[in-house]
Amino acid sequence: MHAIGIDIGGTKIAGAIVDQLGNIVVSERVPTPAGDSTLLEDAVVQMIESLRARADEEIVAIGVAAAGFVDAAQSTVYYAPNIDWRNEPFREKLEARVGTAVVVDNDANAAGWAEFRFGAGRLVSDMVMLTIGTGVGGAIVAGDRLFRGGFGAGAELGHLRVVPDGLACGCGQRGCIEQYGSGRALLRMADEIADAGGIGQGLARVRAEHGELDGGLVGDLIQAGDAGATAALRQLGHWLGQAAASLSAVLDPQRFVFGGGVAVAGELLLEPIRAAYLDHLPARGYHPEPDFVIAELVNDAGVVGAADLARVWVAEHA
Repeated sequence: MHAIGIDIGGTKIAGAIVDQLGNIVVSERVPTPAGDSTLLEDAVVQMIESLRARADEEIVAIGVAAAGFVDAAQSTVYYAPNIDWRNEPFREKLEARVGTAVVVDNDANAAGWAEFRFGAGRLVSDMVMLTIGTGVGGAIVAGDRLFRGGFGAGAELGHLRVVPDGLACGCGQRGCIEQYGSGRALLRMADEIADAGGIGQGLARVRAEHGELDGGLVGDLIQAGDAGATAALRQLGHWLGQAAASLSAVLDPQRFVFGGGVAVAGELLLEPIRAAYLDHLPARGYHPEPDFVIAELVNDAGVVGAADLARVWVAEHA
């Protein structure tokens, strides 16, 4: 049973035919016309038709993943920050044009589901995934089911507040983990360490050479063992570990999975996360502790998860 997964990003639309084992059979990518919702819809339809023409068996369903709030029926996008969508009935529109069952879901949900089904979370029933990119995305699987909340907009883990009256967040609140545990936060911390001198000399030198720091430059310094860059990563890990402890008190997951660009640091990121988690865990030592692992599917998680969520939806509504 093959399904199509579409992952709508801020700069590109990725699509793939995915089999029931999570393997990508055929894939395509095109630029995202983010400024025009009509052109975006057309681009998604064209990608679906192109992939379907290359399929060697029937496509049973189509899953679409996009950043934003999606209703519990996996149908309407309440709000998408990078797309001109407000209460957009995207499933209804697509089904009318492509004639196949369509499911729409949040992109972090799709990525988390892919890891749960086919990646780093496949051996557990309860899992939390945090995606550490420009912002912080999240997904929760509880009792083998993806958690969406009563209205579909649950698991916005990047907006868990960790610092009362802390840094302003784009969501309108202050102190969200997105401001302390994201790729943007890592760059801010690296700049602060560079400004302070001392162990920040390497960061300051690279910043002077390139005009500014970016994720690739800081990542290279982390891998090279630079003291300042490593200190910035440890700060980031501290906040993520603190957030994980709060999430664990509510959800009691067996495993935390970390994905996104910053997660390429691997154990260098996980070590301070584990340490901070234990420091902030309520009633430490009185129950089993979760595993902390790095995501496995990387850039394919969105399309794989979207396709599988669509396949599951069709099976449950047959």
